Amino acid sequence: MAEDYDLDRAYEIDGPEAARRLYGEWAATYDSAFGADWGYIAPREIARLLLSEIGELTPILDIGAGTGQVAEHLNGLATDGIDITPEMLAIAAQKGLYRTLIEGDLTRPLDLPDAAYGAVISCGTFTHGHVGPDCLPELLRVTRPGAPFCCGTKPDVFDRMGFGSALAGLVAEGRITPVRFRRIDIYEGADHAHKDDKGLVIQFRRI
Repeated sequence: MAEDYDLDRAYEIDGPEAARRLYGEWAATYDSAFGADWGYIAPREIARLLLSEIGELTPILDIGAGTGQVAEHLNGLATDGIDITPEMLAIAAQKGLYRTLIEGDLTRPLDLPDAAYGAVISCGTFTHGHVGPDCLPELLRVTRPGAPFCCGTKPDVFDRMGFGSALAGLVAEGRITPVRFRRIDIYEGADHAHKDDKGLVIQFRRI
């Protein structure tokens, strides 16, 4: 049932270790207790937006990949996933959707080569208490010029965590294109306290 998953606990996460613990507890039932029971469609909607402009720009880096709910909608394109929670990655591995799965902390330097990726996607990572905009320069390092970014967040998180000023700075420095925003539904056919929540998708390209 939808009430079995406490989204407010996720919104209270205060750092990488807390995220690793909580999502480790949820990993085994995450797809059913949250994905299906909550009518969680944000991964599908964000994947759709990326696919509309990706062209041949692969491989894709799925940051905060979790159990692979985004990759399920990427039409089999070459994708690597990175996540801080090994239990979530173990579920993702069973689906056979990723070229490579990487256990990593987005708040730290990534053990990835320069210019390795043609696109970046994210759903559920830039949210309450999770990862802020400080990781953006490192993500730009590991992507090639022209790589599209398609990353979901929520309006209150965007404001509170300083995404606006960070993105404006990157535009001013000539590191990314001007940012576009799209509203998306997070849930579909849902009946729970968050059923009317809307997501904000950040889209730009690396220069």
